Amino acid sequence: MLWAVTTGHPRSHRRSRHRLPRLLLAVGLVAALAAAAVLVVPYLLPPGPRPLFQLPVACGETWQAGTYPGHDDYDVDFFPIEGESWGRPVLASYEGTVTVAGINGTLGGRTPDDPDGPRGRGGGYWVKIDHGGRWETQYLHLLEPPLVRVGQRVAQGEQIGRLGSTGNSGAPHLHYEQRRGWEKVEAWFDGQPSGITHDDFEYTVRLTSNNCVSG
Repeated sequence: MLWAVTTGHPRSHRRSRHRLPRLLLAVGLVAALAAAAVLVVPYLLPPGPRPLFQLPVACGETWQAGTYPGHDDYDVDFFPIEGESWGRPVLASYEGTVTVAGINGTLGGRTPDDPDGPRGRGGGYWVKIDHGGRWETQYLHLLEPPLVRVGQRVAQGEQIGRLGSTGNSGAPHLHYEQRRGWEKVEAWFDGQPSGITHDDFEYTVRLTSNNCVSG
């Protein structure tokens, strides 16, 4: 009489098949947690020392910096005191990596040929730069698409765009911000506070740029 012969252990195979999806799920969960830690942990660390930010305009030029009610605390609007405003170079305040280079809101239709065209919304063409240590700067209302791209490393004083009036802007100017961690802070330039703090009333100061390329 012949007896049926089987090889292996069927129940063991079934348990292995059930364990595999759980193992894959666990591995995926660990990978997701590791990726999240890479993104989140830097924001839980205290900010580093303030970089030696410079004015975002050409070396030696004096510009008017100001604010007005409703502009938000620490927001700075830059207007040139002399010469044409449209198309003036906008420079990186400090070295860093570009994290945003695109459109904030809508562009509107204000151009050098039609300065009274319709306003857009938000910041128009803009750039954001990460300077390390949880410090960043923002540059809004640029004339045209930024001259830099996301992920690009820029040097202090490198041109990132041109002065314009895209977005919610009444005249060609540069809206500028410095941020430390999650919060906006008073902008400092060349180691000195700008003096633009609250927006309780309209006021301006004059600042001269030391954003000069060495050599």
